[in-house]
Amino acid sequence: MTTSTPQTAVLAAPAPESVPARRTLAAALCALLGAGLIGGAGIGGWVEQRAAHQPLAADAAYRKAASLWRATPVDTLFPPVLNGADAGPGGADRTWTRVALAPDADCGPALAADWRAALAATGCTRVLRATYTDATRSSLVTVGLVFTPADAPAMAALRGRLTAPPGYGFADSQRAAWTASVPAEAPVVVYAVSAFTDGRTLDAPRPAEDAMRKDATGAVAQAGLGHEAKAVADRTERTLRTLAAPPAPSGTR
Repeated sequence: MTTSTPQTAVLAAPAPESVPARRTLAAALCALLGAGLIGGAGIGGWVEQRAAHQPLAADAAYRKAASLWRATPVDTLFPPVLNGADAGPGGADRTWTRVALAPDADCGPALAADWRAALAATGCTRVLRATYTDATRSSLVTVGLVFTPADAPAMAALRGRLTAPPGYGFADSQRAAWTASVPAEAPVVVYAVSAFTDGRTLDAPRPAEDAMRKDATGAVAQAGLGHEAKAVADRTERTLRTLAAPPAPSGTR
């Protein structure tokens, strides 16, 4: 019979490294769990932020544009000064200064009977108007925005049906050239009508495109009043389209 160290007693006792090892494992699991929670919260926040910056659908942006008349500063819609590089006859530069600004108005008082009739199918919410003069103070241009609650197909039906609009600050008999358009981005009619500042009475106002033709004759064409109306309307419409366009998603190039 031999004697030996009671090995079973030694093996039953915990190894010196086992307690710290368990603590290390627990700490690692907690750290991993915490990282997962933080990561999940971060991803959730990123998803919410991304959803908030998603562009509006085209139809929603179109409907929202109907309220631009009350949500946009007037100096944005009708800047105090408009610059028109190459906007005059023969590509001459033009500059227009705002000389009159009408309060936003109900459609009845602001529009002539033929315009009210044309807009009967679309409805009319509000009319905004401003009048500009050129650098020589020889011409006036009233530009207007007619806001409606209509959808895009109803607005498209207006194209080609509108007649010469009224001015603001000069009589209908003084109207020289006019233009009107219906942009695809907003339920709004953009129009402009020009006149001489000397108040002269003219025959029926001419479409601006006709007065802008190279072979066009008469005082209205020679004075560039077709160019004046078209250029002011185009710049106002460009601003409107920019304001109505849904914002691009953040992070896009």
